[in-house]
Amino acid sequence: MAIPELKSAFGLLARMPALWIPGLVSGLLAAALWLVLTSSGTFFAGRLLIISGLAILLFITGTYWCVRNESGTIRAFLEGGIKYYFRTLLPLLVLIFTVMLIFALIIITLTLAGVAPDTTIMASVSIGIMIPSLILAFFCDTAAVFEDRGVFDSIRRSIDLVGSHFQEVIGFLAVCAVILAGVLFGLMVIWEAALYDKLEPLTHYTEAQIQAFTPDQLVALIGPNGAWITAGVLFIGCLILVPILVTYKACFFRVLAQGTVPIQQVAGEFDSKGRWYKY
Repeated sequence: MAIPELKSAFGLLARMPALWIPGLVSGLLAAALWLVLTSSGTFFAGRLLIISGLAILLFITGTYWCVRNESGTIRAFLEGGIKYYFRTLLPLLVLIFTVMLIFALIIITLTLAGVAPDTTIMASVSIGIMIPSLILAFFCDTAAVFEDRGVFDSIRRSIDLVGSHFQEVIGFLAVCAVILAGVLFGLMVIWEAALYDKLEPLTHYTEAQIQAFTPDQLVALIGPNGAWITAGVLFIGCLILVPILVTYKACFFRVLAQGTVPIQQVAGEFDSKGRWYKY
């Protein structure tokens, strides 16, 4: 089921150039975020990350609207993004706060029990909570746009769809993982080839030196020119991946939802003259 929707997504990307706008915006923001991080540190980068996430969501929502209506004009793109922005933002905020609340309750419970939460325990808890939550609520944003659902109703709809079509969803996520891995591998090869002269000293490092190597040392090693090259690679990666994965998700949800539209059963009976009376 996942492959035909991928072909449909590529077809929409070829017919609707506006669907590439999220990739362009996210690429520019990712490159800017990297340059700010390398030049000014995490203080400004952290705030830019939040602003970037809120901005990118607007364009992702516009993509959902265009796929829903088969309209790829820039005007329709922006209108849909603005109209459904908070319908997609609020379910995501609910999920974030719910996960944070669960973490807080776990830490409080462990503290009251006299158990100090160490790194291993918290990492296991994080994986055990976040992965199922992300999978079950993965389509809450698309449900909000495609079916005009509210905050909690969109989350409930996503959980119902994933539960009813778990194998198809896993297949969809597997295809996304293959696309992501393939593009990242190709970009990594390009990045290493462009910075070969600067990265060549790493080939002479011992295993202990490599294990002790930090990201800050890598930034210092590649220098300002390497930072700009890295920003360019990030831009290309987002420009390719974001439109493909977002459009693919919209196409997959559209087909998934069409096959599971709930049918409301109305109780009633026919009288002797064939007239219908519902209870």
